[in-house]
Amino acid sequence: MNFLAHLHLAMLADSSLLGNLLADFVRGNPAGEYAPEVVAGIMMHRRVDVLTDSLPQVKACRDYFSEQHRRVAPITLDVVWDHFLARHWQQLEPSVSLHGFTQQARSQIVPHLSATPPRFQNLNGYLWPERWLERYAELPFIANVLAGMASRRPRLGALAGSFADVESHYHQLEIQFWQFYPQMMQQAKDKKL
Repeated sequence: MNFLAHLHLAMLADSSLLGNLLADFVRGNPAGEYAPEVVAGIMMHRRVDVLTDSLPQVKACRDYFSEQHRRVAPITLDVVWDHFLARHWQQLEPSVSLHGFTQQARSQIVPHLSATPPRFQNLNGYLWPERWLERYAELPFIANVLAGMASRRPRLGALAGSFADVESHYHQLEIQFWQFYPQMMQQAKDKKL
């Protein structure tokens, strides 16, 4: 899961949106560094990552990637799941538009940025004004996201090329998304994530 799915599942679970978005920028035990609800959100994000990576549907999707991209497939898949969530948002979450959800999330996160790591503050400087969460619905934007990640982390350079595998297996990936994401939504609503 990438930014949008983590925020969406957090909303469904009544978990801290700040904590769930912040988690990738916090190492080790966050207890004592942040408010208890933010710490709980960080821990939920970590549980969701472990769960998602262990799902049979997600593991099967790694086989859609060519040998040179298989190592980065889990990262690419995280971004692809956000694409399908954004693309099918109204079907999955008819009570609020994706734009409305994004504005709600922004209003809960931005006021607390001064207490977060500089790298996270930097991300937020792009995430909201450039409407990343909404633009995940656009397949060319996914290619740009992967290329950007590849350029910032040379050891993950294969991310840029992995988009070709996404295009080649787009329909199969979409089918797999529908196999697991609605179940994760239910687990979030049931407070089981």
